[in-house]
Amino acid sequence: MADAPLRRPVSDSLSDRLDGIVHEPTQVHDGGVDLTLDGVYRVLAPGRVDFGGGELAPPDLEPVPTTLRNVDDDYEWWHLDAGTYLVAYNEDLTGDAPVRLQVREALRTSGVSHPTLRTASLDPMPLTVPTGGIRLKENARITTASPVE
Repeated sequence: MADAPLRRPVSDSLSDRLDGIVHEPTQVHDGGVDLTLDGVYRVLAPGRVDFGGGELAPPDLEPVPTTLRNVDDDYEWWHLDAGTYLVAYNEDLTGDAPVRLQVREALRTSGVSHPTLRTASLDPMPLTVPTGGIRLKENARITTASPVE
């Protein structure tokens, strides 16, 4: 009987489709690949969505500033109050096959949420923060991408 071909873990093949991974040994795991936080934006003025798309317009966004927690820190933090924000990822997804995006447990257990999506692109994601707020460090792992089965 011939040896079975070696199969790579699914998370490895997904990581091949992601550009901009910050630290592969930390982000890639059996459940998928964790995506990291690059930017947080506040919606200042509404976008427009119409029936035919001829009047489609994006909202006006304002970057939320970061701050150092300690003067000798290398990375800064976002101090987010309750509300909904748009977040951008460090990573970009290549190829046409969709992935599933889910909020990481560390955020969910802090009351923070974002939609679970099936998508082939890593466009800005709405992030909802509860009454108590949240502190997010630059490059925080906020979402897990996994293959759609």
